[in-house]
Amino acid sequence: MALTEFRTYKLKDLLKIKNGKDHKALGNGSIPVYGSGGIMRYADSYLYDKASILLPRKGSLDNIQYCEVPFWTVDTIYYTEVNDNLCDVYYLYRYLSMLDLSRLDSGTGVPSMTFDSYYQIEVKLPTLEAQKQTASMLKALDSKIHINEQINRNLAA
Repeated sequence: MALTEFRTYKLKDLLKIKNGKDHKALGNGSIPVYGSGGIMRYADSYLYDKASILLPRKGSLDNIQYCEVPFWTVDTIYYTEVNDNLCDVYYLYRYLSMLDLSRLDSGTGVPSMTFDSYYQIEVKLPTLEAQKQTASMLKALDSKIHINEQINRNLAA
């Protein structure tokens, strides 16, 4: 079995970080509105409609989220436009989820992250094909775990 070669990138080479926006004027709907803590509500408009990694800007810096349906983000969380010619979005999401980002905190009171703090993160990636294969397996496992958690919650209720 051959070892896969890894290449080192700066996160700025793999994605563009975008700011969230105020959601108060949006009507109610079925589109998730994310904050740094998770889904806050559902609205009738979206900011972005492709798979994206949601990166906390304020608050819980370890709560990196993934979304593959149209969504809106508020100003406590960034969304990303990922260069899918270089990386698989889900693979990169899982990679970033394993990092301890608290060391990059730039806040004085509330934990905070800046564009530049994220952009300077070094990421080592295997080939795009290896990323896709790994991401496919991880997605299947994550889906199974989610289903088992739902079953456990239903049994407990």
